[in-house]
Amino acid sequence: MTHRNYTRREALKLASLSLGSSALLATGFPSPSIGQEGGVLSKINIAHVGIARQGAFSLEGCSGENQIALCDVNKSYLEREKERRPNAKLYQDFRVMLDEMGDQLDAIVVATPDHTHAVVAIAGMKRGLHCYSEKPLGHDLYQIRQMRKTALEKNLVTQMGTQIHALDNYRRVVELVQSGAIGKVTDVKVWCQNRYIAAPKPTEPVQCPADLDWDLWLGPAAERPYDPRLCPGTWRSFWDFGNGAMGDMACHYLDLPYWALGLDKTDPISVETTSPNPVDAETCGYDLTAKYVFAPLKEGDEPLTLSWQDGQARPECLKEFELERFGAGVLFFGTDGILFSNYDEHALLPKSKFEGFTPPPRTIPKSLGHHAEWIDAIKRGKGASETSTTCRFEYSGKIAETVLLGCFAYRCGKKLEYDAATMKATNCPEADKYFKQYSRPGWEV
Repeated sequence: MTHRNYTRREALKLASLSLGSSALLATGFPSPSIGQEGGVLSKINIAHVGIARQGAFSLEGCSGENQIALCDVNKSYLEREKERRPNAKLYQDFRVMLDEMGDQLDAIVVATPDHTHAVVAIAGMKRGLHCYSEKPLGHDLYQIRQMRKTALEKNLVTQMGTQIHALDNYRRVVELVQSGAIGKVTDVKVWCQNRYIAAPKPTEPVQCPADLDWDLWLGPAAERPYDPRLCPGTWRSFWDFGNGAMGDMACHYLDLPYWALGLDKTDPISVETTSPNPVDAETCGYDLTAKYVFAPLKEGDEPLTLSWQDGQARPECLKEFELERFGAGVLFFGTDGILFSNYDEHALLPKSKFEGFTPPPRTIPKSLGHHAEWIDAIKRGKGASETSTTCRFEYSGKIAETVLLGCFAYRCGKKLEYDAATMKATNCPEADKYFKQYSRPGWEV
């Protein structure tokens, strides 16, 4: 009898075939522990790229697995984390890490600044690594499309880091909307008080910190001298690296109407974005109002309207509904009522109409946790299927594309008529340069 040595990825697939209905938990998820011939494969090997701030959150979220590679452009972050994970190999360049680690890795977590999400994630996915990436996946529409395409072609388990999706409150709101509690939803208003304004440019050159590899941090962005406004932490205020408050927060809040209304099955057909502040070529907009129109999901339905507002821009109706104290939230306007939600709570409005209301039965199972369901799906060999994770790239990528489309409409200074099939603004060819942006040679996706 011939014996062969299986790679870890082959072993994961083989192990998943042995799972039966007895492995299912009451929640509808299977046990993360998987047996296989010759031993038990209960942990996967993960590489983390970007390990500070949100990256540190993902390190904890995946801490039950084998975190065998840590990568960050800042050496001090690596040395600090090495004390806690002494068995992990340390890298500053993710490309070197992927070349050296080879088949030892099963998955990759990407928590870098937005402009390098797609570059890192696609490099990992092309090598067959399952991928967890922070939002908004890519820095332009083309990058997001390539992430979705690669995940499907390689049949990978993916998850976008919209962690609120795993909490119970969003599940209860989705059940209310889909049960018809407020009738047919015709309009959605979303707001978030985050407001990012770039600091003044230093008057004198600033020396790059010795522990930071500035060229690697820039990645696909055009070369420029070190700028302390960008690293650490304030890059979100600059178009070359982030997309302001909308790029930072809208994926979290638009996730709720996308989920509740099935908007991933359609696309925005237009978006118009305004602000009292003039468009700047370098720094992101703030106090934005973006108004989207979505194609109807069913023949005969009216188009759905959805608006996003950030900073000092807020829906005028908040005072009417006594919601002024909330710095962020979502309002669903239905034919039979209104539903408010933020991350932690929700309410049916007007309150007098819904006194004594009986909520619908709970039909959406409790999540294992946002990282946990991704890890569990990998161990089960779920691949890119619709039931793999709740925020797989095929779903969450459409949210991210919609978010960035609003940012690009603001930069164009006009309403965009959008054709998602061709990824074109049919009335605005100058939008192409935003939909697929410049990348330094060698950093393209």
